Formats: sequence, structure tokens, C-alpha cells
Amino acid sequence: MALIRINKLTPPFWLPNGHLQTVYPALFRKVEGVTYQRERLVTTDGDFLLLDWCISLPGKKSSSLAILSHGFEGDSQRPYIKGMVKSLVTMGIDCLAWNYRSCGGVMNLSPQFYHSGATDDLQEVIDHALKKEYQQIFLVGFSLGGNLTLKYLGEERRRPKEIKKAVCYSVPLDLEACSLNLNRFSNRVYQRRFLRSLQVKIREKSLLHPNLINTALLKAIRSVYTFDDLITAPLHGFKNASDYYSKCSAKNFLLSINIPTRIIHAENDPMIPVSSLPFKELETAPQVEMLLTLSGGHCGFLEKQGNSYWSEKQTVDFFRA
Repeated sequence: MALIRINKLTPPFWLPNGHLQTVYPALFRKVEGVTYQRERLVTTDGDFLLLDWCISLPGKKSSSLAILSHGFEGDSQRPYIKGMVKSLVTMGIDCLAWNYRSCGGVMNLSPQFYHSGATDDLQEVIDHALKKEYQQIFLVGFSLGGNLTLKYLGEERRRPKEIKKAVCYSVPLDLEACSLNLNRFSNRVYQRRFLRSLQVKIREKSLLHPNLINTALLKAIRSVYTFDDLITAPLHGFKNASDYYSKCSAKNFLLSINIPTRIIHAENDPMIPVSSLPFKELETAPQVEMLLTLSGGHCGFLEKQGNSYWSEKQTVDFFRA
């Protein structure tokens, strides 16, 4: 494994720190020219996933497909997803941006939502995409979606030979450390935003499953860690938050990844401290390399030059190589 520090990424002068480099692209970036075709995929357990396709050449299917996995409480409409889609379809790669259960604007049917280790859903998406006879598949993951992607690649399961490469950005490789990091005063705005979104979903979900989901628990939830301890873990078969984090952190699966995989992380990422990165595991993972940039924030990576997104150019170059 190569650990490479890259200092070529120079953010605009008006985005001097990791918080601004995170918030500005998330709230103010507009991506034009991306049109999705939505498909509802019925899962083997009778639930559904919402898939958003973007074809590089309308009327002519590409031989290559990129499957994009979004971040925590995100969806296929997030600017970092649409920006990546636009860059990939420009180079002739079809894109499939899938929405996790309860994401995509429609509440799912089962009591379960999604979580950082729900790789069975990713497998279903990949299996469905393979029915369209793509010759090569690339995986792209952001934040939680990066953890999901890396865990999938390192698990003991059947993986199609068509999967050729993967690239992941701003990945919480140590879920517990990153969850606890959200408790910092400087990260309160992110944590509050996550919790507001999650609480709305819990209340909506409780109408479908009143005997399984107790909204009274919401009064005790003041952090993502507590949410995972009281809601995520029991709903998905884990003992508690610590058990969930331990079993689903991608750092435990890096050694088993057997395709070229790149993890990209900004040292000023406010949500994922550099101290949480598993350098020991990365040193011995033969197919995984990590690129560290000084700047970029969390899923930001906006460059000064040309007002462009460095992450998208990196992905295009990596897949093209």
C-alpha cells in the first residue's frame, strides 16, 4: 500500500478552513446537466431501493458503469454525487446513484433503515446492474457510502469479476471514533443537522411500525452515538452502538480487498480526525492506497484553479488509467 500526501490541492482563498470547505460545496454548489431516470428496485426481502440512472450516451449503453454510494443522511441529489456523475458520464461511463432505504424522498417499508455496514443492499444493486451486461463496474463511495463500499469489497462474499476499481472519499474508517468526534463543540452544527433529519424519519417510520419503533426514545437522543445506541443498533441486530461500530468499521476489512482501491482524505476534515485513520492496517493492505490532502474538508475538495472539484478529476484519472 502506498500512503501519499498530496499538496497540489489549493482551495479558494475565501474557504480557508475545513469547515468552510465542507459547508460551501454542500449548500451552495449547483450542478447542471444531470438528468436521472429513476427505477424502483424491489429487494429480496420485499422492500425497495430507489435507483437513479444517468446514461452517458442516450440510446447507446456504455460498456462501463459507476455505482455511487452517498453519505450519511444524503441521497442521489447531493452536489457531490451529481458533480461526480457529470464528470463520469462526460468520459463515457454510465452512472447509477442509488438511494439507501429511507433516502431518496420516499420512506421504505421494512422496520430497518440503512446503516454503515448494510452491504447486502449494495450487493442487490450490483447484481441488478449486471443484468444490463456491463463489462466493467467501478464503485464510488462518499463518507458513510465509502465505509459501505470498502466493507463490501473486503467481506467474505461472492463479488462479480466485473468490479474493477473503487475510489472512496472522506471515509469514517473507524466508526466509533468518528461518531464520538461529532460531540466536539466545533462539530455541533453537523450533529444537529443529522439528528433533525433522523428524528423526522423515525417519526414517519413509527407510523408504519408503531410496535417496533418507540418515538419516546427521541427525548433522550442528543448525539449520533446515542441515536445509534438506541435506534440503529437494536433495529439492525446489534447489541449496542459499540457493537455496531466494531462490526461495521471498514478498517477491519481493508486487508481482504483484492481490486485497486483508493481512499482520499483531507487532513482538515472536521468530521473525520486524522488520528482515527487506521495507518497500521493501511500499511499492509496490498490493493489499497490512501491519498492525503492538506485541504478539502469533508467531501468538498474544491480547487482554486478553475473553481473545479479536484475529487472528480482524481476519479476520472484513476478509472481511466
